[in-house]
Amino acid sequence: MKPFTALLAGLIAAVPALAADGERPALLIVGAPHFDNPGQDIVNIRIADVTTPERQREIEAIVERLAAFRPTRVAVEWSASRQDRLDARYNEYRAGRYRLSADERDQIGLRLAARLGLERVHAVDWNEMPPGVEEDYDYPAWAEANGQGDAWRARVGVAQAEVNAQAALMPCTPVSSWLRKLNLPSARAHDQRRYYEIAAIGDNTANPGAAWVGSWYARNLRILNNLRALAGPDERVVVIYGAGHGYLLDRQARESGWFDVADTLDHLPASPRDAWTRCPD
Repeated sequence: MKPFTALLAGLIAAVPALAADGERPALLIVGAPHFDNPGQDIVNIRIADVTTPERQREIEAIVERLAAFRPTRVAVEWSASRQDRLDARYNEYRAGRYRLSADERDQIGLRLAARLGLERVHAVDWNEMPPGVEEDYDYPAWAEANGQGDAWRARVGVAQAEVNAQAALMPCTPVSSWLRKLNLPSARAHDQRRYYEIAAIGDNTANPGAAWVGSWYARNLRILNNLRALAGPDERVVVIYGAGHGYLLDRQARESGWFDVADTLDHLPASPRDAWTRCPD
């Protein structure tokens, strides 16, 4: 049997040269908060109703700006194995029989695709149980059982305070400002550093933190593979995802050489209120 390094070298030698710029699909990654407040993350931000007339005008402005990117595909954080359900929702919406929910997949994804006359909104997510058993990845339980529970809760508390501060600014800023702040390179990098804190939870016998973060990286690679599968060389893809995915999807898309990755901020409306750090009294 060939050693792994020899197999890897052979594989790399067999890979064709990367396509030049302009010969690859264009990719625009838009990280967003979960508008409908599902509360499924470790740290959750509480968002006021985005279906009010004012917020709807703001979202329409976002969609108009994204449409100027000339997307040929729109993809969202929806299980790829349930594409049929997304197809049904989108078709009902186009037929005027479905009212958009607060969900960002509806508000931005479906609305953008319909505006462009696209036949489908693409489901590209994968979020199933990784190999092994749940205990292999249960870093909060490991922390609690190994004297690190208080330290973990303190980290979560700091992160929750940060998102609460973001939420406090939302009533006086447009939705586009929310997206611009979340898609700043510095904000993406800050979010990414939290995963290193999780990866440190464990020891050389059991390291569920590193295992969980490894599964997070694998999930994002699966998402990237799904995006690659739907995008030919001339495609222009907009993908709407939870903001926590922004750093990894951007990095993996660039490092892979599969896409020409656009600067997200270039394709979102700007507002004088983008720089606000507190609401006026």
